[in-house]
Amino acid sequence: MSELLAPAGNIEALDAAIGEGADAVYLGLKSFNARLRSSNFAWNQFEAAVSSLHRQNKKIYVTVNTVSEERDLERLYRFLGYLNRIGPDGLIVQDFGVVRMCQEFFPNLELHGSTQMNVESAAGVNLLSKEGLKRVVVARELGLEEIRKIKENTSAEIEMFIHGALCVSESGLCLFSSYLGGKSANRGMCTQACRRFYTADTSEGERQGFYFSPCDMQLIEKIPDLMEIGVESFKIEGRMKSAEYVGSVVAAYRYLMDHYKEDRKGALATAKRLLSTDFARSKTSYWYNFKTNEEGVEKAGSLILNPNQAGGTGIYLGKIDRFEQATDEAKQRAAEAAGPDAAPEDYRIAFAHLSGGNYDPDPGDSIRLHRADDTGRVSHKVRTVWFDEDGTRFIDVPVGFRRGDEVYLLQTKSMSKRYPRVLPNDIGKFRQQPGAEVLPVLDLTPVQKNELSYFPAGLYIQVSTVSDVFVAQSKNPVRVILELNSGTVRDLVEKKTSLPLSKKQVIISLDPYCPASKEDDVAENIRKLVEDGFRTFVANNVAHIGMLRKYRADGVNVIAGPYLYTFNRWAVSWLENQNIGAFITPLENSWDNIKSTFEPSVRERVMITVYAYPALFRMRFRLPADYDFTYFRDKEGMEFKVLSNSDGSLVMPEAPFSVADKVETINRGGFSRILLDFSHTTLSKQELKLVSSSMAKQQPIQDASRFNWKDGFYNPEKIEEYKAMNERQNELKAMAKFDKNFSGKGRGRNGPAPRGNARGGRRGRKS
Repeated sequence: MSELLAPAGNIEALDAAIGEGADAVYLGLKSFNARLRSSNFAWNQFEAAVSSLHRQNKKIYVTVNTVSEERDLERLYRFLGYLNRIGPDGLIVQDFGVVRMCQEFFPNLELHGSTQMNVESAAGVNLLSKEGLKRVVVARELGLEEIRKIKENTSAEIEMFIHGALCVSESGLCLFSSYLGGKSANRGMCTQACRRFYTADTSEGERQGFYFSPCDMQLIEKIPDLMEIGVESFKIEGRMKSAEYVGSVVAAYRYLMDHYKEDRKGALATAKRLLSTDFARSKTSYWYNFKTNEEGVEKAGSLILNPNQAGGTGIYLGKIDRFEQATDEAKQRAAEAAGPDAAPEDYRIAFAHLSGGNYDPDPGDSIRLHRADDTGRVSHKVRTVWFDEDGTRFIDVPVGFRRGDEVYLLQTKSMSKRYPRVLPNDIGKFRQQPGAEVLPVLDLTPVQKNELSYFPAGLYIQVSTVSDVFVAQSKNPVRVILELNSGTVRDLVEKKTSLPLSKKQVIISLDPYCPASKEDDVAENIRKLVEDGFRTFVANNVAHIGMLRKYRADGVNVIAGPYLYTFNRWAVSWLENQNIGAFITPLENSWDNIKSTFEPSVRERVMITVYAYPALFRMRFRLPADYDFTYFRDKEGMEFKVLSNSDGSLVMPEAPFSVADKVETINRGGFSRILLDFSHTTLSKQELKLVSSSMAKQQPIQDASRFNWKDGFYNPEKIEEYKAMNERQNELKAMAKFDKNFSGKGRGRNGPAPRGNARGGRRGRKS
């Protein structure tokens, strides 16, 4: 029997999931999970939940599905140690570093590969299974026959999403949010750039729409087929959703799973009625009706995208048009309605009037507020209604919203139920927290003599077409990296097109998305290329590691590409254990983190991209026919371009990412492999000359982005630290001013010295 797995973004959602019959829940704690904007669980709440659910023979999985920078590792190690003591039923992980750390120190923790790991083939599942992962959450953009093929060719458990929000980008490959401000989807901080309102330059002039905001997935009709295939776990998306939403969706899928064998048609009709209160976006079955990859590429876009569909969910209630200071009595009612388990921030409320909608929310209704500038969305349960002297109706909302922000209805009170509490009333006995353990030092493998002959120091240029190889070779790079796509497959595999360079000087880069329907073709193309004399490949998917392993004895070399994320040395170590000894750093990485990850003694293993047009969205499908544009821009005027063909679609910035002017600094730092990546663009000698000039003169390219090179990922802890530092500096200035103005008047000129900075030095680690 398949497991029904439900989200638990907060305690109420946990109660609803278990109350409606979920077999298991997944949740996050306050860090290292891909939904940092949800409420998440405190330490004692989580420990109590594990205890209570295990008594009910239910399972609980913890999301640890973000990548970690080098500075995070000590805290990550302590967090994993805490989880090892508490004993959840599994950890959902993305970072290879987490896998490696658990293999070394916490082998009893059961690991599940997150959908953020970008696994969509049996080759990928089997590679992770051999590494000890019991289960893999496969990518959401797969079809029924692809799921069947994976199940037929692996013994590992398969978990898959069946309901809820979709990412428009291929799983784990979205860089858009990170590019806009360091809030990386791979760090749990996605700002949902796909849901934004864009202006496109079409043949008929400017046109606006929510061009990349996908519909929500609903696979209720496919559940019987998927159960017959043998999928072990059905996963509902929604850790940011209300308890009412979680309860209604769990109830629908529970009913169908329990009753479809008795009366498939009747059970499906009942389940659909239970789902009718899901006020989310319009629904799609996405890839599940297509027989071939080619059919899906051509048709899936029109099923998942609707530019006229607002990025929000629910029924539109209007915009906030004014705020008022409510009476103390109204504030007290709202605070009491929050309940004893509410976090302190739940008591911080404002009272807002809505205009433009056709429904007035009542206490108990669940709403979602969207900031007009797309910087955030928050779900909230209305607790009280207040009327001013003129009879104008106000509802309580969280603080931080402004006039013009939109509000949507998610669930009404009449749809909600009261569920038995999962957590005990008294959780005081649950007191465990991460400790102060010290992470042992990990040294990466020293470079052996002649080990990196396939990876010489110097300039590398990456291109997407054979014709661009001819342009690239004019710069005399030590190697040209050629992307393997439908065009280059025709040229290299079918036509055997001659190149202006020897095959030793050409590296083949494999596409980061490797779905089950193309898995055999990719493996066959690799075989033919190896037979034809190509010896070095860039792997960008765990499936590639398994596919290339059989050729290592024939002298084939593998470089870990930028999509095999190496944000920390433990992730690097895991890839080293796959017999990979050279690495291209991720595009969203920072200079400081690169230096921290790779000590000087191993920097010969590393290639750094200094110029690129990053693929911000990578979509598996061709865009709908009425998307007759190449260029579009956001509300801030930032321009992007979209490419769409038989390989799928890409969104890229119009201006490149460039730190070409930093090459001398990079070389001085011990990194002597430099990459200019012209993938998905037409390489011109003029652009190549521009980049070369930037490198030679150490001058930045005008309008180019630095991405995260200088500032790194957005770090709320660092922001708070800066605020505290500024407050402290202001305090010291005020004290100095006081001393100056009032010296000798009760406070000596040589009075008490100010306290030292509260931040201590970095703690040393044991070797």
